[in-house]
Amino acid sequence: RECLQDVFDVPALREVLTMLGSRQIRLVQVDTAVASPMASSLLFNWIAAYMYEGDAPLAERRAAALSLDRDLLRELLGAEELRELLDPGVLADVELELQCLAEGRRARSADELHDVLRRVGDLTEAEADMRCASADGAALLATLVQQRRAIEVGVGGEARYAAADDAAVFRDGLGCALPLGLPIAFTEPVPRPLEVLVARYARSHGPFLAGEAAARLGISIERVEGALSALAEQDRIVQGEFRPGGIHREWCDTGVLGQLRRRSLARLRREVEPVDPAAFAMFLPSWHGIDAPRRGPDALVDTIALLAGAPVVASPLEHDLLPARVVAYRSAMLDELCTSGQVIWVGAGAIGGRDGRVRLCFADQAALLASGWATADPPSEPIHDALRDYLGGHGASFWGQLRESAPASSDTELLVGLWDLVWAGEVTNDSFAPLRAALAGGIKMPKRSSRRPGRAPRPGRLARLGPPAGAGRWSLVASLLAPTPNPVAAAHAQAVQLLERYGVVTREAVLSEGVRGGYASVYGVLKVLEERGVARRGYFVAGLGAAQFALPGAVDRLRTFRDLGERDDAHEVLAATDPAQPFGASLAWPPTSGRPARNASAVVVVQGGIARAWFDRRSHHLVLFEGAHEQPGWAHALAAQVATGREQVVEVRKVDGGAIPPEVAAVLREAGFVDGYRGLIRRA
Repeated sequence: RECLQDVFDVPALREVLTMLGSRQIRLVQVDTAVASPMASSLLFNWIAAYMYEGDAPLAERRAAALSLDRDLLRELLGAEELRELLDPGVLADVELELQCLAEGRRARSADELHDVLRRVGDLTEAEADMRCASADGAALLATLVQQRRAIEVGVGGEARYAAADDAAVFRDGLGCALPLGLPIAFTEPVPRPLEVLVARYARSHGPFLAGEAAARLGISIERVEGALSALAEQDRIVQGEFRPGGIHREWCDTGVLGQLRRRSLARLRREVEPVDPAAFAMFLPSWHGIDAPRRGPDALVDTIALLAGAPVVASPLEHDLLPARVVAYRSAMLDELCTSGQVIWVGAGAIGGRDGRVRLCFADQAALLASGWATADPPSEPIHDALRDYLGGHGASFWGQLRESAPASSDTELLVGLWDLVWAGEVTNDSFAPLRAALAGGIKMPKRSSRRPGRAPRPGRLARLGPPAGAGRWSLVASLLAPTPNPVAAAHAQAVQLLERYGVVTREAVLSEGVRGGYASVYGVLKVLEERGVARRGYFVAGLGAAQFALPGAVDRLRTFRDLGERDDAHEVLAATDPAQPFGASLAWPPTSGRPARNASAVVVVQGGIARAWFDRRSHHLVLFEGAHEQPGWAHALAAQVATGREQVVEVRKVDGGAIPPEVAAVLREAGFVDGYRGLIRRA
């Protein structure tokens, strides 16, 4: 009832339709130059809603503005602000077509050249030759003159050629002398000849100034302005701010302006279409600053701000991830942030016996982000309980103090129990040094047969100073996460962090991070952020989940990579576990007979947003993707890892799970690899 009676007056509509059916009233169709008062009110309401959507991406805003009524836009804004809306490329293409200079518009015969003269107007011999598809443009022009279909006139102090049926226009408008022998029909007086010439100039050009038309016609600017004013009264041309980058108000033919608007709108609508996965694969490294790494502590702080809360594999963190984003990265830079209390690290699960995942985040963010961290089952052996109780009662402690929690255990047993709690996300250290020692092999499981209950540790370095993997001050992570934040605030922080890290958040990216609750846990918050104008929802990347959220600036930046992949020959080497490397997480691996994975020791060679090769440095296994044989630059990219000092040796022992094919071996040898005992090798 509210919809059909209060909001929409359906009874009145039925009354009007009944009167139309009984012919008490009649319907008259009228084409008006401007919108009716009723239509204007509807358009105004629509524009008002559009004007307050300032957070929309640029392409959407420009497309919406070009869809507006020109007169109503001028009434609202006071001027036709089309400089930022018309596409410069479209303007250039249209001007070439109007001048018959574009491919497919040039004359191929004398008849077509005659049509060019009628559309474009007077041309010099050189200008006519440029508008001919063949090399004998002068011969075609001479043929038209001989057939009396073209005449030579003097305009602006130079000889030009015009269509013979325009002879009276040039005579009456510009005072040109006509040759003898023309038909009487071509010499009859023409009303308003100057307006005819100026109108044709406008139809064959884009937005122009009155001075440009006056220079072309060889007359004073005052005469041209008079003709332009007369044409404007007839709504044949309009004045406004059209040309991108211009500073003056130009004149433009209404038909030409409509063509510019339609083509610009069509191009903008193509930009609004989702990009292909290759563009997204180029966007992510650029979003993380890998294509333009910065230098200094500020660069490291910005990098941690992007990676905050992400479960990254520990071993490539300081070997691949941070050096790719920070020029001249040193371990002391991260230690300084950790020991000062600004940055903390938390374990996120062990990987094998010597590696695991860790989360970096700022201390003031930890409590907010921790609610979204997925955790494994906590270890529950007696030594784990003893360490928990000691750290809970005594607070942050060094290795010598931790010895008191389990005096009957050996140093190795205590160290293994401590790192079980670290990988479970229960214990952390105020330095990154013990994690480096653990990754270097500083933790070894004791043999069960060598355990002796009640055996005290032997005096020595391990008893006094402790092992390198146990150095520093240890504390419970729970003490750093107090007080517990509001669940709504925590969910908001988690969603904002995902937007900051990926720019464009997709369901696949959230699932790859193992967020607690999956995509459903952040979807509701992302919808609220969209309503507040913080994020935009749309279908930005083709082939991924339809419910995608992005920062407005990220959408504009993503679309700049739409067609760059075809022109990008550079090969980029990314760690397989890098959040900026989408293959195997947000994007599926390309077709291959191998079995790539996001391993800690693997790297991916990407060219133009397309994965070309996957290489595991630990197993020396190379996997080639579709198209890699046509793009052999991947081999040089792998060899460059040695040349730049990131690797001491790169050795390929098998390709796609089998022996190295001869054609692949030839490509590797060309890149500087040499035959080794087990395969092809490149040393520093």
